[in-house]
Amino acid sequence: MPIARINNHTMYYEIHGRGEPLICIGGWGTFCHGGEAKLARGLTDRYAVLVIDYRGIGQSDDDPEQEPTILLHANDVIGLIDHLGWRDVRFVGLVGMGACIAQEVAIRRPDLVRCMVNMGCWVKVDTFLRDQLELFMVMHREAGFYEFQRFCSAMSFLPEYYNENKQRLLGPQGAWSELNGRYPAHERFIRACVGHDTSERLHLIEAPTLVVHAGQDLVTGPRTTKPLEAGLRNVEGVLMPAVAHIVAGREQKQQFCEILLPFLARH
Repeated sequence: MPIARINNHTMYYEIHGRGEPLICIGGWGTFCHGGEAKLARGLTDRYAVLVIDYRGIGQSDDDPEQEPTILLHANDVIGLIDHLGWRDVRFVGLVGMGACIAQEVAIRRPDLVRCMVNMGCWVKVDTFLRDQLELFMVMHREAGFYEFQRFCSAMSFLPEYYNENKQRLLGPQGAWSELNGRYPAHERFIRACVGHDTSERLHLIEAPTLVVHAGQDLVTGPRTTKPLEAGLRNVEGVLMPAVAHIVAGREQKQQFCEILLPFLARH
């Protein structure tokens, strides 16, 4: 069982595929424990893909005495990559917290980041995003996990996709199921996300970066992703006009891979 003692906590991770090193980190969930099936098609054919359980979910524990920050999670990732002896890692930060963590690692340890992909990202929360994130937390706390799951799914997928796939999205095996029974971890994630701010430090990011803008994203759409593109020097921006908060469905996933894989190959 791949567990390491990193940054004063027990950290679970998996490596899938073979090749040059890449880490894929998402929002409030994990690509571990079978979740690697949700990785972009072709990643594990080309790269050794590192995926992790964030603090407090899956098989990673947490220290509730430590202040929850994106920097804390970034130091976890840095510590694990150092533990593995990796350098020049491709970072794929998808939808929310993973994108924020990738920014922080690129600033603090440029030797680790060969290139970076950010989607569903922000450099600093505005009032609207802050209130959305805190409403997700309140919904989970006051109405329970399943109402949070329903609310978050309705905000994160296109209506057509939700209508066709509601039974798959909701329930014990559905979206964000890693948070079921883990409200304290979820609250700490949100506190970290709300506090994230790289707005004055983006000039320190040297790694070539791809910023993907999701045109139909009601949470982290171009309003929050464009400032990252604008603040970086070595950057490519791509708009996926029909995509919501989460890339979903065969056609959209194929389009995403056609953007992602060539960028990674170039770098």
